[in-house]
Amino acid sequence: MKKLSLSLTTKLRLLISGLLCFSIVFSFLFIQFLYESLYVDKTESSLVAEGQQIAAHYHTGKISDFLIGNVNWHNTVSEAEILIFNNPEELSGYSPFSKEDKPIISKAERKKLLKGEYIVKKGYEEKFERNLIGAIVPLIDQKTNELAGIVYLYVPLASLNEVFTKAANILAIVAVITFIFLYLIGNRITKAIVNPLQRMKTFSNEIAKGNFSIRIPSTSNDEVGHLAEAFNSMASSLKKSDEQKREFLANVAHELRTPLSYIKGYSELLQDSTMSQQERNDYLHVIQRETTRMNALVHDLLDLSQLQSETLTMTKSPLVLAQLINETLDVLAISIAKKRLTVSANLDEDIIMNANELRLKQVFYNLIHNAIRYTNAEGHIDISLSHDENKVDINITDTGIGISKADLSRLGERFFRADKARTRDKGGTGLGLAISKEIIHYHDGTLNFKSNLGQGTTVTITFPYESFQ
Repeated sequence: MKKLSLSLTTKLRLLISGLLCFSIVFSFLFIQFLYESLYVDKTESSLVAEGQQIAAHYHTGKISDFLIGNVNWHNTVSEAEILIFNNPEELSGYSPFSKEDKPIISKAERKKLLKGEYIVKKGYEEKFERNLIGAIVPLIDQKTNELAGIVYLYVPLASLNEVFTKAANILAIVAVITFIFLYLIGNRITKAIVNPLQRMKTFSNEIAKGNFSIRIPSTSNDEVGHLAEAFNSMASSLKKSDEQKREFLANVAHELRTPLSYIKGYSELLQDSTMSQQERNDYLHVIQRETTRMNALVHDLLDLSQLQSETLTMTKSPLVLAQLINETLDVLAISIAKKRLTVSANLDEDIIMNANELRLKQVFYNLIHNAIRYTNAEGHIDISLSHDENKVDINITDTGIGISKADLSRLGERFFRADKARTRDKGGTGLGLAISKEIIHYHDGTLNFKSNLGQGTTVTITFPYESFQ
């Protein structure tokens, strides 16, 4: 069975209509409550009090003329009709509640009268065409403790409309104003909520088609406005991600095109039978070099993809960071000697970190190798390892060519090279810093760069001190 589908606008309007209906029903019930509790109950209390006041003048014996005169006087000043009887059975001939098949006072009610308790009667009287309320107050002989008579009082009750006739017009005006106010407010709220959502739906379809440039205007500071801002932020992120994906694919194609062109071209040349052995060896060397480059590129791409995967796990063990840095310098000693560089290392040998040895060595190798690569001959590289109460810092400072301010923020992006003019032999795959950044991030650390063109570069790796405890 297909479920009934309602739009958000319809749901909100139904909700507002439901609230209006609830308000009307509640108002009616509240007025009914006021009618019963304020008017009817007050009338009842007034009748009982008046009857008890009259009964208080009786003490014993027959009903005196004074008491009858008192009743007659009350009849002239009271809104109620007041009667006095020696015998309760006489009430049947006078009471508006009299019925042929039922006595006015039941046996149970007679027992209450004998105990000195009053009785209240309510009912509809056709003669008056309205509800009546009556009170029967007993006259108890104080000597014999018998029922000597009763005082009977009754009064027609005004209808609900009559009670509230003065306030009816005011209530009607207030009701109309409230209805219009709630309708306008509800309609405004509905538009404020639904219109941005409808725009988001339309814009979502555009984003699904690849249009990431659209934005939703945020006109409020509520949840809907925050949702619009989050939507715009998502669109910006998707646009940036799409641009990075396109740039990544273009870079991969560019990086692979050159070695493939070399391999294809030199492979075709090798088919020439007149070629000398030396030329053949030179061409094979080029093919081997470009194949190695392609293999390194694919390896780095797979490495970076694995590092960015949330499922990657690394085995960690306690490592002496100073030892890892010294081992890396030993590996790079030949490169340092070729450029006649001086290297100073101020390393705290007591710092031990719980980390993955292979990956951390990869970071140190990439960063120190970059420092060697872009430092001119006879330059200087300074490496320091220190800590304070909160963090551990590793600084690698060189006196190399430096990096421009515009390029600093892009360091660590895939395939990004700050030195656009450098050769492919010098530049590597362009993924080393991106891989290093991911490894450092996996170890809860950060990677930062400070540099000025022609004045060298400082690379700072920071790990939280908790990783060393």
